[in-house]
Amino acid sequence: MALSVKLAAFAAATAFTASAAFAQTYPDRSITMVVPFAAGGPTDTVGRLVAEKMSADLGQTILVENVGGAGGTLGAGQVATAEADGYTILLHHIGMATSASLYRNLAYNPTEAFEYVGLVTEVPMTLVARKDFEPTDMASFITYVKANAETITMANAGIGAASHLCGMLFMQAMEAPIVTVPYKGTGPAMTELLGGQVDIMCDQTTNTTEQIKGGTIKAFAVTSPARLEIFPDLPTVAEGGLPGMEVSIWHGIYTPKGTPAEVNDRLAASLQKALADPEIVAKFGELGTAPSPAADATPAALKAKLEGEIARWKPVIEAAGVYAD
Repeated sequence: MALSVKLAAFAAATAFTASAAFAQTYPDRSITMVVPFAAGGPTDTVGRLVAEKMSADLGQTILVENVGGAGGTLGAGQVATAEADGYTILLHHIGMATSASLYRNLAYNPTEAFEYVGLVTEVPMTLVARKDFEPTDMASFITYVKANAETITMANAGIGAASHLCGMLFMQAMEAPIVTVPYKGTGPAMTELLGGQVDIMCDQTTNTTEQIKGGTIKAFAVTSPARLEIFPDLPTVAEGGLPGMEVSIWHGIYTPKGTPAEVNDRLAASLQKALADPEIVAKFGELGTAPSPAADATPAALKAKLEGEIARWKPVIEAAGVYAD
């Protein structure tokens, strides 16, 4: 018995020593950051900005790999089955939480298949429309949509996309069904809105800011609790008459389950340093968002966020009755 205890203690000590040694040399080669959406979209933009700064701190290149499809679940599934060595990481948005309820046959459990690194940012959404949409302010927008709900079309980037989730909240707040038109990504959805083929959309400021400022689409409200500095004249959804529709699209970084805690902590420290960089702060500001504070760019904060958001979105999705296989 005593011998067994000694052997177990020796094995544990050996494993700890090996893990510590690995963490000290990590990383010694390039890292792949999987972004589970198409290149050029809002999540991809956030990922590439952060990857560049983290690469400089880690001394190794972080290569962004876009693995789009199935509302982000294909890319997340790829990381879930990757080797747990810290060389494959995932940058995902709120879809990590909503996929648990949206997909009937999800290949992984979001709370069990990953380790946590930290939150990156929380991006507000904007209610926008084609530039020649008839309403002129939020009050007339609400009145018009309710009166024409059966003929108005609302674009989104596919089931599970940020624009789809915001659209569900919008319809719930309006108590009016609207014809939704899903596209294979944010790019095609925005292109159709710009061309006037669809009427309205709810999407992240990281994707709409340039178009709003350029006057190529019409903006009616932001989904943040307070007005945004870059759009001081845009009311919040609550100010505009839709209380309870506040939503932000948060992003976090994950690693496969079993990745050493020391590696996750190293990545978290690098993330915190990247998010404090003045260039990141400025570029995020131009996109209508801000980096997460250091207290949120931690494994514990991301874990709490994910679990809380799964609980928040489950009844919303069930009420909407929208599911994917």
